[in-house]
Amino acid sequence: MASFFDLKARKAAAAANGTADQKNQKPAEARNQPWVEKYRPKSLDDVTAQDHTVTVLQRTLQASNLPHMLFYGPPGTGKTSTILALAKELFGPEMMKSRVLELNASDERGISIVREKVKNFARMQLTNPTPGYSKRYPCPPFKIIILDEADSMTQDAQSALRRTMETYSKITRFCLICNYVTRIIDPLASRCSKFRFKSLDQGNARKRLEEIASAEGVPLEDGAIDALIRCSEGDLRKAITFLQSAARLVGASAPGKDGDGDEQMDVDSKPVTAKIVEDIAGVIPGQTIDGLVDALRPRDAGQTYRSVSKIVEDMVADGWSATQVVSQLYQALTTDETIADAHKNKIVMVFSEVDKRLVDGADEHLSILDLAMRISAILAGK
Repeated sequence: MASFFDLKARKAAAAANGTADQKNQKPAEARNQPWVEKYRPKSLDDVTAQDHTVTVLQRTLQASNLPHMLFYGPPGTGKTSTILALAKELFGPEMMKSRVLELNASDERGISIVREKVKNFARMQLTNPTPGYSKRYPCPPFKIIILDEADSMTQDAQSALRRTMETYSKITRFCLICNYVTRIIDPLASRCSKFRFKSLDQGNARKRLEEIASAEGVPLEDGAIDALIRCSEGDLRKAITFLQSAARLVGASAPGKDGDGDEQMDVDSKPVTAKIVEDIAGVIPGQTIDGLVDALRPRDAGQTYRSVSKIVEDMVADGWSATQVVSQLYQALTTDETIADAHKNKIVMVFSEVDKRLVDGADEHLSILDLAMRISAILAGK
């Protein structure tokens, strides 16, 4: 044991204990991480389904010269992951802090932030990497500023940004990330090279989910992956989150090691089923929607109201979201071949009107009841 008065020995012992604690903590931290972060792409090769974008970026990576970039597309398709993976490949772990600034929608991003934080980082002089470090990573002579969810920036902030982009373009590159490219002002959009991220197709999403389930030791029943893809609607982040929630529900976990170093099997874990996935995603059971569609069919006016009113009341009492009812009822009616196209045209207009009302905060019970009765009147030819 180190003497209490021997400061050097005490510091060395504390450092040794700290190193040992960090080594023990790393596996635990990886195990406790959300799967979305744990399986976030570490390099451009890991990015799924965005082949065109990845190919172009890999070529610019070889040339070590990037334009200003604008990534746009639906949520959960890999926009932020792609630029972070690119930055890691360009600068490596040590230079990331000094060369990359990431601002998200959670940060205030009014005109003052653009004038102060963004501008100060953009004009900051570059620090040169050590000779050995530059052999491992390209470390081009510029910084990257990532503005995530740039479509939520005010018009004034976007206007202030365009001058900053021009002035410091020699040593700073900007990457704007948004869901709706129409909300980015034209002067900014024209300064950037645009990359569209599309929703993941079923094949790529299935492959990625199966890899994660295998790595985490999650048993899957037939149809579970299909249910994940269907409920997530092309959003891989949402699909991975649903998979993790389902795994926790059934008690599945990554196989650990026993005393001999062999993998332990969890005998109590049950397979993840399509029903479990749908329950987690808040999907309304098919028979409930079918019952509502049957109640909408033409019959006596008083009887129609009573049957529709009873089903809608039960759905509201069960706590189903009105937007989920609208979404699933829309799918059921527009794919029903027994309904005439002329009636479908009118029904779609009713759906759009009710959806707008719900977004504006109308009462869910009354909105769904009104939607159902108006659709019933259209089907009856009134």
